[in-house]
Amino acid sequence: MNAPAGEPPRYKGWAGIRRAFGTPSALTLALLGFGCGLPFLPVASMTLSTRLRDGGLDLASIGLISLASFFYLLKFLWAPLLDRYVFAPLGLLGRRRSWLLAAQLGVAAGLAALAFTRPELGVGPLVGWVLFTSFAGATQDSVVDAYRIEVAPAQAQAALAATYTLGYRIGLILGGAGALYLAEFGGWTVAYLAMAALMLAPALATLLSREPAVPEATVVRRIDFLGAFWQPFSSFFANNGLALGLALLLFVGLFKFPDQVIGVMAGPFYLDSGYSKADIATVSKLYGIWAGIGGAFLGGLCVAAFGFRRMLFVAALGVALSNLAFLLMSQYPSQIWAFYAAITVDNVAQGFAGTVLVAFMSSLTDRNFTATQFALLVSLANLPGKFAGGVSGYVVEATSYATFFVLSALTVVPTLALLAWLWPRIREAGADPAR
Repeated sequence: MNAPAGEPPRYKGWAGIRRAFGTPSALTLALLGFGCGLPFLPVASMTLSTRLRDGGLDLASIGLISLASFFYLLKFLWAPLLDRYVFAPLGLLGRRRSWLLAAQLGVAAGLAALAFTRPELGVGPLVGWVLFTSFAGATQDSVVDAYRIEVAPAQAQAALAATYTLGYRIGLILGGAGALYLAEFGGWTVAYLAMAALMLAPALATLLSREPAVPEATVVRRIDFLGAFWQPFSSFFANNGLALGLALLLFVGLFKFPDQVIGVMAGPFYLDSGYSKADIATVSKLYGIWAGIGGAFLGGLCVAAFGFRRMLFVAALGVALSNLAFLLMSQYPSQIWAFYAAITVDNVAQGFAGTVLVAFMSSLTDRNFTATQFALLVSLANLPGKFAGGVSGYVVEATSYATFFVLSALTVVPTLALLAWLWPRIREAGADPAR
């Protein structure tokens, strides 16, 4: 059912999600999401750690090497430049699309270079190209997040988060399961070259997409270089106040910590539990991704129906408790049913929480500084878990995988305590029409 003439379209429930898929930007967002999801596992998570373990590296070294992808956590540092300037060599494409195409080509080049690195002969070149590719991938993420927020009204963000997630998760399928299958039967060089070639799809989408319109209520920005950096941050605290602003940033940083802290050890845990690379690809990065997509759409529907405040509690608790599902795999190693059960619980919880968190963070973003503020929030959402993941190998080697999973689940306690304090202060999406 369409909205009456003169009224803005509504994006509530399943009808809203179908309407979001019907907008001209829906296919573009799916393809851009695909481009963001594709390189993440090969340069910042399980595909890379599986490759390193397959090459004979120890767990402690794998954990430390994972820190080379830290640009994904620090993208807010250069996001003001993405908000303020056009990438001059591609200036005809506009502010958003010029940076986006440059970043996508950088990701493709970095993946191609990683295809020819030999970590067993020395990790220096691999770390260098991981740094380069993660910088390009983080820049791509920042621009796509800004594009998504600017191309649709605030009330549509939960639905479009699910739309974007569909493309992102398909990218994860190919960057995870696809890369592992290719590595199993053709080697790691073939796998990484294929990932580089697939980046041509989002690059083509960028060339064919439209540049989002500038907000009508755009603030007057200072034209100097430093002004591009301080205005987005001063705006955030001006809108929320210092105490609430800091509490919101801390909450975002803790929200998915239980899940992220085990991310680096996932690939090694699967191998050490007796599963082949093909098993990991099928269960974790093929079946599991579709379970995550189901969780993402469930999150979009629940946010539309109940608001994101209550769903923040459900999602945070679900992410933590889902880590305990991996105890099945530690108790029943090599049993495929235990693998499927653990991945079902974990990925549905992750997908649900991801959509809820994106909708919440979008509501906090001032559209005058979209790339910077959303990049800051996304970086904070990943920073604590990333650093903890860097030392997770030491924790596992000092205790056990089972102990590690229990400890990771308990880290939800500070998150829930902070949510209790924030509960009466959280504004639901759409409550403030100016945001």
